Amino acid sequence: MDFQLNRFVFERVLNEDLATHSVALLGTLRPPSSETSYAQGNTAIVRIERTALPSFTDGLIATAKLVGNTDIYAWMVGWLSHSENKPDVKINVICPATEVHIRKYSKQQIHIVRETPALYERIVRPYIDAFPASRTQWIEEIVSGRSEAENILFRSPPEADPFGFLILPDMKWDLANIASLYLVALMVLPNIKNLRDLNRSHLPLLRSIRREAANIVKKRWCLEATELRLFVHYQPSYYHFHVHIVNANHTGLLGMTVGQAHILDDIISLLELDDPTGPSIFQRMTLSYGLGEQHGLFSTMKAAQAEFQESEESS
Repeated sequence: MDFQLNRFVFERVLNEDLATHSVALLGTLRPPSSETSYAQGNTAIVRIERTALPSFTDGLIATAKLVGNTDIYAWMVGWLSHSENKPDVKINVICPATEVHIRKYSKQQIHIVRETPALYERIVRPYIDAFPASRTQWIEEIVSGRSEAENILFRSPPEADPFGFLILPDMKWDLANIASLYLVALMVLPNIKNLRDLNRSHLPLLRSIRREAANIVKKRWCLEATELRLFVHYQPSYYHFHVHIVNANHTGLLGMTVGQAHILDDIISLLELDDPTGPSIFQRMTLSYGLGEQHGLFSTMKAAQAEFQESEESS
């Protein structure tokens, strides 16, 4: 479907985030006049985010207006000059958007929950297993080469890596400002869903991702490995294992907060220390993480937290 934004009919604001300078809007994407099969239009989410400011150069500020001043201080509002190479905002569109998408992008309170291995088996694993394949069809399109083939920065040779992965720009990045660089490493096979599936056999895979990510950003953007932040989410946004690769100086992203992001180096270190026999350390750990009230796991996991209080009172 054609995503021309002049056909977007605004309904309401789902969320306005001052930390990320972004807003998520819910509405309907009207069909082009030439199309009749979408007469009612499709529900759409449009997320608009302010791009990172470019390095200051002469002419960056087109106009400025003084708001007030006192002594040595002055404050103004200003307008940036137009540039084809430096867009002011980045826009993401989801259409047709499902109820799950609407809940994900809606403003919500976050609660910290604790997930034991028993709770994972009883609540979380069935939740993951119930996901229809259509929810990650877009990943299959990428790893198969049917989509975004021109954007792939690296694909591991099958003979070198039995698991296989590829690296490409994340849709959160505007592809222009290195200060906000954001890539993602995607597993080729869907057999690893999340952090709890990792064990010592995956160490070569994780080390390869770390190495190739450093090679790519060094070659293409002249960033050192120490200027990168590699991390894994738990809970992730989608259950197909992936690693986030971000400029270490790009702060303010909610996905990098404690209670969701696990540094890849730490994951590797824990697996290196793990006993090669029996369940892996991530299968044995109790994991604490933030869960929004709109998340599909929230009600059952929130109710299950009473078990911890009963356990602590009885001990």
